[in-house]
Amino acid sequence: MTAPPDLTKVLIVEDHRVVAEGLWALLAEYSDLTVVGWADSVAETVPMAKELKPDVALVDFRLPDGTGADAAGGIRAHDPSVAIVILSADASDSALLAAVEAGACGYLLKSASGDEIAAAIRSAAEGETLIPASTLVEVLARHREDARSTAEQTERLESLTPREQEILTLMSHGLDNRAVAERLSISYATVRTHVRRILEKLDARSQLEAVARAAEFGFKPAQPEGPEE
Repeated sequence: MTAPPDLTKVLIVEDHRVVAEGLWALLAEYSDLTVVGWADSVAETVPMAKELKPDVALVDFRLPDGTGADAAGGIRAHDPSVAIVILSADASDSALLAAVEAGACGYLLKSASGDEIAAAIRSAAEGETLIPASTLVEVLARHREDARSTAEQTERLESLTPREQEILTLMSHGLDNRAVAERLSISYATVRTHVRRILEKLDARSQLEAVARAAEFGFKPAQPEGPEE
């Protein structure tokens, strides 16, 4: 499909036909925009972009064979002049960061109005960045905090000795200290010492909280074995 040179050419990348047709009809209402094609997968996106030479690609983030970031990267590797606007139901920080890293200049939720989508396409075609720097700063700060928290959780779990992990597993299966001592053929006092260290390492105030925090940190207790000989 060819378009007059004064129109902004848009390529829709969306795997749901009803949504794609709705976007096509929506954008047809704006006299300065024209949809030149529709791709429904990452694999189809790059060949269509090469053929149709859009000014802007309006890309869903969740596609059957990848993400909108994958599609954006493929388009811009071929032609960096194509502006990418992500249109998605995914409001997560990770999706936004992936889109930005792939070269997207805009990220809209699917709850956006037609006028908002049209305005984003026009701004993108003019070379504007639609994601405020303050938003990126906030997202990056949350991302770093999440990474720090995950690293701390992993470190806490890895600080547990094999015996402590064994006892934590039994605790996770509902055994009390005396039952643990009997199962492992060790003294009740020894179990209490191990439990105290587990609570300290997991920053928990009770055995129940220790089990809950361990699960939150990714601890997966194995099925306990029978009593040791």
